Amino acid sequence: MSGGIIAGISLLVGGIGIMNIMLASISERIREIGIRKAVGAGSGDVFIQILIESTVIAIVGGATGLATSFGLIKLIGIITPTDNAPVITIGSMALAFGASVGIGILAGLIPAFKAARMNVIQALRYD
Repeated sequence: MSGGIIAGISLLVGGIGIMNIMLASISERIREIGIRKAVGAGSGDVFIQILIESTVIAIVGGATGLATSFGLIKLIGIITPTDNAPVITIGSMALAFGASVGIGILAGLIPAFKAARMNVIQALRYD
């Protein structure tokens, strides 16, 4: 139970981190978003781009976490006695990776909505 609570808190913090990264990315690329919308990209196109970027960040983070945890489990298995070796299952790895991707998608929704609703003229005037 305590491990689940700790994992939930870390996923929440990771989601906040992804959201902050995406909001900072949008604020740095306001002019680019304005140009994309001016040449014909719709709000849905900008929304999908930002959502895909946040999902890719979550996928890379999830894959890194899985590789690290798998390596640490193997290292602990080598160090500890064989009757007390930790075990990691495919199901738990899939659940952790799925939760990571889900948090990335949820954390990317607010920045994606913000970028998609951006006014073209104000974005092009931004300096």
